[in-house]
Amino acid sequence: MVNNGNIISNQDADQTGREEKEAETTEEKEAETTEEKKVETTAEKEAETTEEKKVETTADELTQGTEESAEFKELYEQSLQSVQMGGVLTGKVVQINSDTVMVDVGWKTEGYIPARELRDDQGNVTVNVGDEIEILVDRRDQDGNLVLSRDKAAKIKIWDDVKLACEQNTPINGTIIERVKGGLSVDIGIPAFLPGSQVDIRPVRDLDRYVGQTFPFMVLKYDRKRNNVVLSRRTILENEREIEKRDTLQNIEEGKIVEGVIKNITDYGLFIDLGGIDGLLHVTDISWGRITRPSDHFSRGEKIRVKVLSFDREKERVALGLKQLTPNPWEIIKDKYPVHSIIEGRVVNLTDYGVFVELEPGVEGLIHVSEMFWTREIRHPSKVLSIGQKIQVMVLDINTETKRISLGLKQTTANPWESLKQKYPEGSIITGVIRNITNFGIFIGVEEGIDGLIHMSDISWKQRVKHPSELFKKGQTIEAMVLNIDVEHEKFSLGLKQIETNPWEEISVKYPSGSTVKGKVTNVTEFGIFVEIEEGIEGLVHISELSSRRVKSSAELFSLGDSVTAIVKNVDPKSRKIRLSIKDYEAGAEGHSVNQYINNKENIGSSLGKALADVKIIETKS
Repeated sequence: MVNNGNIISNQDADQTGREEKEAETTEEKEAETTEEKKVETTAEKEAETTEEKKVETTADELTQGTEESAEFKELYEQSLQSVQMGGVLTGKVVQINSDTVMVDVGWKTEGYIPARELRDDQGNVTVNVGDEIEILVDRRDQDGNLVLSRDKAAKIKIWDDVKLACEQNTPINGTIIERVKGGLSVDIGIPAFLPGSQVDIRPVRDLDRYVGQTFPFMVLKYDRKRNNVVLSRRTILENEREIEKRDTLQNIEEGKIVEGVIKNITDYGLFIDLGGIDGLLHVTDISWGRITRPSDHFSRGEKIRVKVLSFDREKERVALGLKQLTPNPWEIIKDKYPVHSIIEGRVVNLTDYGVFVELEPGVEGLIHVSEMFWTREIRHPSKVLSIGQKIQVMVLDINTETKRISLGLKQTTANPWESLKQKYPEGSIITGVIRNITNFGIFIGVEEGIDGLIHMSDISWKQRVKHPSELFKKGQTIEAMVLNIDVEHEKFSLGLKQIETNPWEEISVKYPSGSTVKGKVTNVTEFGIFVEIEEGIEGLVHISELSSRRVKSSAELFSLGDSVTAIVKNVDPKSRKIRLSIKDYEAGAEGHSVNQYINNKENIGSSLGKALADVKIIETKS
């Protein structure tokens, strides 16, 4: 049994030995395998390191040197992470080429932006190497390179800003680029629309004047899908005006001098923006002088200092004054500018009727066109004077109540009419040329700028003239007698008939009252007829003197050219009138006929009696 046990023991020992050997062999194999694995791992690591270095070299040429394997592994793992397409991130400019700009987007990964997105109007790239910019990862090109875009990143950011501005009611800046239908187009990074009603507080007629200007705007609404943004500038202005209004109402008071901006100009005054509230500067409070059109002196947007005359806090009405900032010059005007004094002024306005001259700020006088020249006639003052010209004038009259000053220009020179009276005494004969013919007379040139008038009534003693042009022509030279020179009214009266003897001085002798005259009817009127008894001498037969019968119309009995005989009733040499009567002539003629009939009857009776007597004598003798 011992032997058997020994045998078994030996067998076990052998088995154990074999197992041990196998174990050793396995260990050796495992050791070899482990060593091989170590070698393989080392090789793999070296391969990975080499690949990683290649990636690092491709991604960033500036990385140099050797780092620890753990750091390389971490960088490698990060570089393998995929960049999210469409994401917006911050990158650094690493290289600028002619057509692309290389940007490091992180994790040693680079992409490029087309250079055109980064050029200004002159074609220059607006970034430098090392600058950080926001970009959008757009896509990979066919070579697998990242294509970046700053424009798209900006648009995405702008939409975020638009959303934030709309939600938080905050302003966003933009530049008005052009006028479009219904309003204006605004560049806020993306196109936006500004309705015309939202441009200003008040309606705006000229929208073009806003083009090119930059303002803050409020976002009324937006629609990203439709790419639509609606802005308002009016809301901001209303908010600002409300704040200014509160401050102004707290500080404004009567008598205070304030500064404002001319907001609107009308014929009756100026509306001044005092800061959230408007005040009226009435035309009568602009100047101590007279201003008819405020628009000639002021312009919209102009700054102006004014005095608060009155303030109604409940109705928020403010009355302003400009002239009240200076003393009233009319209180001392008469002492400063005595009548007949000669002073210097500046022409400020030219009208058809005269010239307005400024003597000092707020004080103006008028030179009427009749007071400009003694003899010269002008169509319009602008022919001889101009705005801004300084001239010497004489003060003729001052009315402080109406604030009017009458000035004269001609009074600063010698009056030629004074010398005319001595040069052409009354009764003297002058020779002149007919310069003008009117229906009331003839103008004769006496001297340069001075004409004398021959009135219709002074053309002829006898001849009835309907119009001077029947006897005279313009440019004709004639002689005339000086009748009168009125220096004050500048009138030169001439006479043509006065050169001849007045025939009316002999008429009263030639045709005494009761004398009989014959003539022809020259005119038939409702009140009678005119009869020419000799050339140029006419007498009137009143309708009551036409006949002893009742006559309704002169035309019933007489016509033009009829020959008539009448009795002279009266002659007035001064008024050159002769009164005639046909009725008296007819009455006288009838009386003469009766007397003649009676005389004839008496003669016949005596002749008949004598004949009868003779008959009786003869019969007796028989």
